[in-house]
Amino acid sequence: MKKTLLFFLLIALIVSCNDTEESSNGDTWLSGEIVNPKSDYIYITQYNKVLDTVKLDKNNFFTYKFKNPKEGIYSFNHNEYQAVYIEPGDSILLRVNTIEFDESLSFSGQGGDKNNLLMDFFLLNEKEAPLLARYNQLPPAEFETKLDSLKNEWESIYTSFLSKNEPTKTFKEVAQSNIDYIFNMRKELYTSTHANKTSVNKNNFPADFYDYRENVDFGNELLRTTYPYYRFLNFYLDNLAHNQIQDEANFDRLSFLHNYAKLKVIDSVITNDSLKNDLLKYNVRRYLLNAKDSENEQKIITLFNEVSTNTQHKKRMNRLAEATIQLTPNHIVPNLELVTTKNTVKDLQSIINKPTVLYFWSMKSVPHYKSIHFKVSELKSKYPEYDYVGINTDTHFKKWLNIVKRLNYNLTSEYQFENIEEAEKKLVLTSVNKALILDKDGMILEGNTNLLSTEIEELLLGYINK
Repeated sequence: MKKTLLFFLLIALIVSCNDTEESSNGDTWLSGEIVNPKSDYIYITQYNKVLDTVKLDKNNFFTYKFKNPKEGIYSFNHNEYQAVYIEPGDSILLRVNTIEFDESLSFSGQGGDKNNLLMDFFLLNEKEAPLLARYNQLPPAEFETKLDSLKNEWESIYTSFLSKNEPTKTFKEVAQSNIDYIFNMRKELYTSTHANKTSVNKNNFPADFYDYRENVDFGNELLRTTYPYYRFLNFYLDNLAHNQIQDEANFDRLSFLHNYAKLKVIDSVITNDSLKNDLLKYNVRRYLLNAKDSENEQKIITLFNEVSTNTQHKKRMNRLAEATIQLTPNHIVPNLELVTTKNTVKDLQSIINKPTVLYFWSMKSVPHYKSIHFKVSELKSKYPEYDYVGINTDTHFKKWLNIVKRLNYNLTSEYQFENIEEAEKKLVLTSVNKALILDKDGMILEGNTNLLSTEIEELLLGYINK
């Protein structure tokens, strides 16, 4: 505690003594303390590009001097990501506890007030989420009234900030956009929520409900990586895409028709190449991770290759498509090497003798692996027609084996990957709850389901009855 206080006092003293000097030479600093660090470094980024890697000292402090920074939005990343607004001459000091990252993050020093305002908006958005869930059930006019009331509170906070500060024109644009795009995003989400409901049609919406759409900026370079702007565009593009296919299908963000239409909309309306490529990549990745039809996946990746201009994005998404296509039904499960509890190696395909459920777990989360195994015990008792194979995704054999033995897990159905990097790529292990359902020959029936979802039992029962 004493070290922390001394550090903050020292920084405050430096900032105070050097205000005049900094304003003249433009030195710009970001410093801070990471409580309960997850690693010994942080990343400083701008527009999704890493500017530098900064090492924490022995007391978990860091200091970074910007080189000729332009005014705008940067970010620091330490297990989680958070935007920071920087102006030349700023000396920003932050403190964050990784256990409650967003809630504990605070700023001080020159430039701190601006970032505390943006952080207040971020936390308000999270706090109001339960309210929005209720408001979304209201008719359009009542929903808009509730939304306007919330927006007035945000505007009041911003007005109070302006009465005490004289921010630059650029910061004003960022701050106001935080308010406007968050609330416009909420309207787009409301529209999506009611897209398939006959009780709410276009005639029920107030005449001015979508007035903001007339002034949408489809290529703002300053804002393109900010949460409110990016998320608003993504949800608005969902609704534009659905408008094109609504006579063919219900609203479904994960469907082939929706995503194919959305890629075309992104290509036609987004005017900033970097923003366009990021949106294309985000939506293709989401589709591939949830798709179950290899033919449609190939159509999506073909269109993506036509409209994206980012070579690296193309390489990554094509590699992902190759893996996800191999996990669609009627493909044999990849024959990965597994380590047994006896420290011998077996091929995955060799252990499949009857219909099988593959599930995955890590030692990093005790509650998670306990809940996963509890769920498996339930499924075993209901659907004994299947084998249930647990595969650990860590690399420490002895620690894993100790847990398996201590918790009395079945030694003959617990394994570790011999090569976790290969397994992560071939099985696309992006979710801790992922499960695969195989037939007795190792043929994939379901290559991407959720072990803890409500549909898992329907799937298992369905394949038994086929």
